[in-house]
Amino acid sequence: MELSHYDFLVVGAGLFGAVFARVATDRGYSCLVVERREVTGGNIRCENIAGINVHRYGAHIFHTSDERVWEFVNRYARFNRFTNSPVAYHGGKLYNLPFNMNTFYQMWGCRTPQDAAKELDRQRRNAVERLNKQGVTEPRNLEEQALALVGEDIYRKLIEGYTRKQWGRPCSELPAFIIRRLPVRLTFDNNYFNDLYQGIPEGGYNPLVDSLLEGSEVICGCDWLEHRSDFDKIADRIVFTGNIDRYFNFCYGPLAYRSIRFEDEILDIPNYQGVAVVNYTDYEPEWTRIIEHKHFEMFGDRVYSNPKTVISREYSAEWHPGIEPFYPVNDRLNTDLYEKYRRLADLEPNVWFGGRLAEYKYYDMAPTVGAALNLADKLTL
Repeated sequence: MELSHYDFLVVGAGLFGAVFARVATDRGYSCLVVERREVTGGNIRCENIAGINVHRYGAHIFHTSDERVWEFVNRYARFNRFTNSPVAYHGGKLYNLPFNMNTFYQMWGCRTPQDAAKELDRQRRNAVERLNKQGVTEPRNLEEQALALVGEDIYRKLIEGYTRKQWGRPCSELPAFIIRRLPVRLTFDNNYFNDLYQGIPEGGYNPLVDSLLEGSEVICGCDWLEHRSDFDKIADRIVFTGNIDRYFNFCYGPLAYRSIRFEDEILDIPNYQGVAVVNYTDYEPEWTRIIEHKHFEMFGDRVYSNPKTVISREYSAEWHPGIEPFYPVNDRLNTDLYEKYRRLADLEPNVWFGGRLAEYKYYDMAPTVGAALNLADKLTL
């Protein structure tokens, strides 16, 4: 393989790598982007099925209050007006999310913020008193933390089953820090996010990624870690967005993740559930949520312009090598393990680590863009 010399070799054509390559290229630097998968985009990749852009790796809704990030992505894609307003299904009933006046009316019949606040305070107080009688003054696990934050009813109906399925273990065995705060709104507002801006790129995320990578040389279907010697001395600096533990050949052992399995179905109806996301908060069924993808880009009567719809059932799964890692297990053991790898990364000459896998953290898309912009500023200004 004969390649030119580049200023930057970017390992990974996901959002972090694509944003970095865009900024570096715009500032006159040459970039080679090497992607392990056969296609670019990482976990924001979309696939057109039955005329609908399917979010291949789960729902991705761009939201931010960062003016710089919002202005940047809008240079390369036009965003629609999608507003995330998920619904929870429990015991045959539907509840609006996040927890707001609609939820409290559905749960307790509360019509005013005063009534809802009174019931929330009562349930919180009862939960804390029960814990105190057991000698618990500080929540020791997720269950106790959630009970102290929102009380018995909301925890049992809208948190417990979903969280147990998501993490594959009882809430009493999960650390409290996972759920240090829960959004509670005493308004009739179903918008899940508080950010100033949110939406989905028109046509899905693929055109956005294509625009970000324009001007860079891209090689797909190549695992850089398996062919590192082929790229030796081909670039002055490397930006690595893959698994940090794999970069160091798992010398301290593998980091743990949760994964997701998707089960797609094409239905001969134009509208299955009336909303993009429904969370299933009972222990059964096994799936955690159902995504109906057309609602990300088709609003109002446009939903019926396509007689078919595509749904994806999501099943949380234990991660093992060979399947996609999604959520880092940020317990004490894995946090300490990551710190060992991070210290090794700090010693790597001319290599910078960025993104969810390289930094072993859950990243929403906007913070991913922001972190890539910051690294690009550091290395190209």
